[in-house]
Formats: sequence, structure tokens, C-alpha cells
Amino acid sequence: MIRQPNAILGNEKLLVTMGKKAEIFGFFYPGRDFAQHVEESQACLHDGKRLIWSDDHEWHATQSYIEDTNVVVTHLRRQGGLSMDILDLAHPSHPIMVRNYRISASEGFHGRFYYYSKFQAGETVKKNSAFCDPEARILVHYWRNYHLGLSSRPSFEEWQVGRALDSDIWTNALYDMRDGQLHNKREEIGRLNSAIGWKLDIEPGSGREITVFIGAAPTREMLYSKMRTAGTENVERMVKKVYEERTGWLSGSRRITLPQIVDDNREDLISAFNRSLLTLSLLSDPEEGSFVAAPEFDHEFELSGGYGYCWNRDAAETVLALLNAGYPDFCMRFFRWCRKTQLSDGSWFQRYWLDGSLGSSWGNFSFSTQMDETGATLFAMGRYFQGLQPASRSAFLSEIWPSVLPAAEYLMRRTTGGLHDSCTCLWESYKGTFTHTNAAIYGGLTGAANIAAEYGEQELASRWLGRAKLIKEATVREFWLPEGYFARGRVDGRTDTEVDASILGVFVPFGMLSADDEREREMILSTIRTVEKKLGVPVNGHRGIKRYETDNYIDGNPWIVTTLWLSRALLALAGSGERTGNETEGWKAKSEALEYIRWALRGATSTGLLPEQVNRHTGEPAWAIPLSWSCALMLENLIVLDELDNALLIDSGSI
Repeated sequence: MIRQPNAILGNEKLLVTMGKKAEIFGFFYPGRDFAQHVEESQACLHDGKRLIWSDDHEWHATQSYIEDTNVVVTHLRRQGGLSMDILDLAHPSHPIMVRNYRISASEGFHGRFYYYSKFQAGETVKKNSAFCDPEARILVHYWRNYHLGLSSRPSFEEWQVGRALDSDIWTNALYDMRDGQLHNKREEIGRLNSAIGWKLDIEPGSGREITVFIGAAPTREMLYSKMRTAGTENVERMVKKVYEERTGWLSGSRRITLPQIVDDNREDLISAFNRSLLTLSLLSDPEEGSFVAAPEFDHEFELSGGYGYCWNRDAAETVLALLNAGYPDFCMRFFRWCRKTQLSDGSWFQRYWLDGSLGSSWGNFSFSTQMDETGATLFAMGRYFQGLQPASRSAFLSEIWPSVLPAAEYLMRRTTGGLHDSCTCLWESYKGTFTHTNAAIYGGLTGAANIAAEYGEQELASRWLGRAKLIKEATVREFWLPEGYFARGRVDGRTDTEVDASILGVFVPFGMLSADDEREREMILSTIRTVEKKLGVPVNGHRGIKRYETDNYIDGNPWIVTTLWLSRALLALAGSGERTGNETEGWKAKSEALEYIRWALRGATSTGLLPEQVNRHTGEPAWAIPLSWSCALMLENLIVLDELDNALLIDSGSI
């Protein structure tokens, strides 16, 4: 089942995805990618006649984060004065989700409150076991070394451990709730579900609070211990601790002020910067250093190849954005992960599980691999190296050189004619030779050459720089079109002239072309205008950018990534315009870029999460939510925008 979240939360061992009405979609433990232990998990009320589920269409829902935290607040209201306020957070220290419910009723309520779950411990629905321990006041689902527990404060008063496939009211917990009384079955095996319950007697105008704890551990003993500890803690103090920890972490970031933006959107932009940082902190594996592209939502690969993996290309842009935002440690953790995952030929695979094992792939051969993954990784290493202080370079070189050398030589072997050998494009849609992939290889070899020169390998540095120059010459010669843009590349032996947003990679991020060169600046500007004209999709008051002209993936929606690539290119042009004295052109480019950034934010969820796409018909966030790549590019855009704003302020003499 495909369900896109509206909010996420988590800690070092836990990642939870949630719907707009606080229903749990994904419960990932102990990694961001595996295992996903929940099929259904949400609250409901029994009013004496029927069940009222928290995701019922009659509830009016609003959902947001407590500012600068990953604590989620959901307000549910329905006619008759019944309301449910839900506060969700990850425990500060343990892999436990804390769910605080306050049920209020202006006209009173007499019935039951139930919490229903259908767990799939270990990401399997087969051979599960479950039991309720009424003495310890805990209900446990388990399979092998995955133990999922439910406890509460106050302790639940009734329970049912059931079989989800049964149609009998006595054995299926879902059906057992319908008469307003659970039968307290204590254990079962198979495909399971469960429910815990409380009697509710709420007088008019008053309310009742119930806190549910959902935890995970490798053993029963550890689960009992962690749940017992969490159950004694005050929820408000937990929220305060999470707030202090997250705001403390954010205080170490680069401070953006956007002084030239004086309208009401300025605070929204700063808030988006912080939300992107907080989101990426949840999508990064704190031990391995890898990033999940998005929390998995298409587990059966129904309409995609899945998203719960790490692509080097996406992660390379992500760690560079975090570096620029003031968090260099993400770079080194990722590069160490890259050393571990590098293939014997020097390249990197299409995608990986976060622990470094190979992900399911359609890139298992040299002709079907994605060479831009290797180019982007080397490019990121080179950029990080350039920013290091001289005293720090020696340690970095000794650690990373064993990875740089084979990667650069792999790219050399596959670009002997200038253009790269046949491979798969970054969109995983075509096989051939591509402008974007050549640009990534150019950026990778240039970065590797700078590292080699510092390492004392002058001959290698010269060879790699020479090849990068050859790649640039061949790309411009073969793929620059008289119409004023770069072809996508060469597919099936023919030049593919379809406009593709990835051609912006020749400028940002890989720097094959420079806006400071007059001729190349004209090429860049012409490419930008072609992308705008051919790929712009009107939605949410402006035009977002789709991937390529004939794109029909998920209805050919515009993407956040492609739109923010375009805005980033415009900002780079604006910076170059100011350096070369063309202030009018620079101001125009900056204004256009800002509108694309605002368009991207209008496509976010109500909690501020940036998706992969924006629905071209409704303007709602679409498909993978949140996408780490989108968050990274938002950071990068806002940092560059802030630099331009502050430079203008200095030039004007205002500071």
C-alpha cells in the first residue's frame, strides 16, 4: 500500500512516518531503511454504537511541528464538540514513540478509547507472535530479534491479541472492538493484530489524557526495561528535553538573515531552512553516515523502484549542502561510508542499503550502471577538500586517497574518447551518453586532480585535469545545439535533443561552464531560458520545472529538485552579474530565483516537509515525502540567496 506521509519524527534508532491525522504509516527500527514494523497503528473511540477512527473523514485536521523540533502536534475536531489533540515525539534516549492524546467533549462523552495496531515485526506478517503481560502492563509483538511493545499511562484496562485474517469477532482484535468490549485474549501466533482500551467518561467541557508508548528492542528483557523507564517520565519534560536538544543543534548552523527580503515570506524562508536541517538529521544514519533518499512508502515497488535506499549522487549534494550550512561532520561520515561501499573497480553502485550492502537494482552491469554516482562522489570529496584548513588536509588526504585513486582511474577508463561509455541516465530512464553524466565526471575528475596535486601525485593530477578538459570539449562539441541548449545526450546512437532539466548540471553543481566567461555565460543563460520555456508547468501561482519534455512518471509532475536546480543556476548568474558589474541582470536573476524557491515551499506539506514532486493538478505535495535531495537543495539555495543579500548590504554601505 502506497501512503505518503505528512510528518516524520525519530531519533538515532527510530524513524516514524505519519499521515495528516496522526495515523502511523511507517515505524522503522533500528535503521531509517529497515525494518518497517507497522501495517496499521492508530487510535479510535467507541461512542456506545460505533467506532470513530482517528483518520475518519468527519474529523477536521490540522498538523504542524513545534517550532525548531521534530515534535508533531495534530488537532482533530468534529461536529458535536468532540476533539482529539495528539502530541507525538520520539523519546530523547530510547527507540520509543510517545503519543499523548487529550480527548475533549463540549457535550460530554461516554464510551471507550482504543489503540489498535497491526504490527509486522521484522517487516514480515508471517510467523509473528504476540502476547499481553497484564502484570507488567505491556502488550508485545515479536519475531526473531525484533520486539515491539505497547504500554500506556494510565495503564490500559482491557486488551485483545488477535489474528488479523480471522472473521470471528472473538479472535480478530479489529472486530472485537466493535461492541465496545475487548475479550482479553493473552497470546497468539500468525498474522496478528491487537488492541488496548480504556473506559472514557468525560463530562461536558472537560477532557481526558492518555499516553501511549510504542517501543522497539532486540530482546524482551530490553523492551520491558526501556518501556518501564519511559512510562515513568513526564511528557512535558520529554518535550522540553527534545526542544533543548534540537534547538541546541540548530544553534550550530550557519545563520541566515536574508536582509534584503522585507516581506512576510522572510520568516517562512528561515523556517524552511531550519526544517530542512531537521529533516535531514532524521534521514541520515548517524552511525553509517549514509542518507535514505526518502522514507520508503512503495514497499512492493508498485509504481517505482522504491526510495528507501542511499544514492551516492543525492547524498553527495546533501552533504555539501550540510557542509555549507555549518555541519562538516556529515561529509566525513559519508566519505567513510563511501570507502566501505566502493566496488572493486573503483566505482559506486546504483544504490545501497544504509548499512552499505547493495540495494535491489537495475544497474548491475557496466552498461546499466549510473556513472554520475561516481563522478558526484568524487566531486563532493574535492569540494570538501578545498574548504579544509591547511592543517586539516593531511589527515583527510591519508584517509581518503585510497578511495579517490581507484574512483578517478575508473572514470578515466570509461572516458577514453572524451565522452563517457554507455550507462544509465540519472533518472534511470535511458541508456546512452549524457550531458549530465559527463558534467558529473568532469566535476569528479577536477576534484580528484586537486586532491592528487596536494597529495604529491602531480602526474596523476595532470592526467585527470587533461581528461576533464577533453570531456568538456567533447560535451560542448557534440551536445551543444544551434537552438541554444545542450542535448540530453546520445541514445541508441542518435543525438537526443529532448530538453532535460539535468543539463543544468554543466553549470550547477559541477561547474563545467563558468558564468564569468562571457561566451559560456551566454550558453548558460540560453540553457536556463530553454529549460524554463520547455519544462515549466503552471501550478501554485508560478511554474515548477518537470524533469524532461515527455516525462510521464507519476503524471509528469514538476519536481522540487529540478525547480531548485534552476533557481540555484539563476542565483549563480546573479552572483556573477554582481562581480562583473551587471547589477541589473543580477537583480533580475535573483528575483526570478526567489520566486522558484517560494514555489517549492508552496508545494510542501502542512508541516513544511519538502516532497519530490508537486501535483500538477492540485498543487499538493506528491510522491516521495520528504525527499532528502529536495531538502538539500533548499538549504543550498537559501545559503546562496543569503550571501547575495548580505553582499548587497555591504556594497550599499548599510553595514
